[in-house]
Amino acid sequence: MTVDFFAPKGKIRIIKGRCVSLIGDDIDTDRIIPARFLKCVTFDALGSAVFEDDRKDLKGNHPFDLTINKNSSILIVNSNFGCGSSREHAPQALLRWGIRAIIGESFAEIFYSNCVAIGIPCFTIDKISINKIQEKSKTGLFLKIDISEASASAVDCKFKLEIKSSSRNMFLSGEWDATSTLLKNKGLIEEKIKQLPYVKLNDDFSA
Repeated sequence: MTVDFFAPKGKIRIIKGRCVSLIGDDIDTDRIIPARFLKCVTFDALGSAVFEDDRKDLKGNHPFDLTINKNSSILIVNSNFGCGSSREHAPQALLRWGIRAIIGESFAEIFYSNCVAIGIPCFTIDKISINKIQEKSKTGLFLKIDISEASASAVDCKFKLEIKSSSRNMFLSGEWDATSTLLKNKGLIEEKIKQLPYVKLNDDFSA
């Protein structure tokens, strides 16, 4: 179920939310967002189309359609999630549905990078732990993810997560957010432009 969309910004340390689980290895980007939606001009409408073909086949029984998973923000997956084509629309669709973090056994590398670029941390954990989380999520599981500790905790359990140190540092510092970083350093950019003999600063630059 899609939610009012607010893009992540700046430093990210804590993520709290209900878990929604997808069972199965090798869930590719074409299943996450079918190719016909790649024609969209913006990503705004992709949230409602996420897993559209799978959801139609399951006729209301897909995890993203179940009432218990309403407003979930943490996605639990198995191995090689996000494989297939490198389309950036896949993490964009998940983000606009409401996903703010993903925990899985493993991820396709390009999918992982595309998630980091838009503020979705991806964590890995062993298969036994994934199975435990997926089982608990059937009856409703809320997790608190602490990126600095690389941990996920609930009332009655706690899991140690793995995240690339470079990714963790980017989320904690806010450096993953290129737009905010540029705006924060607007003065430095303007000064550098003035120093370049072949660039004339447009009067509208600061508008």
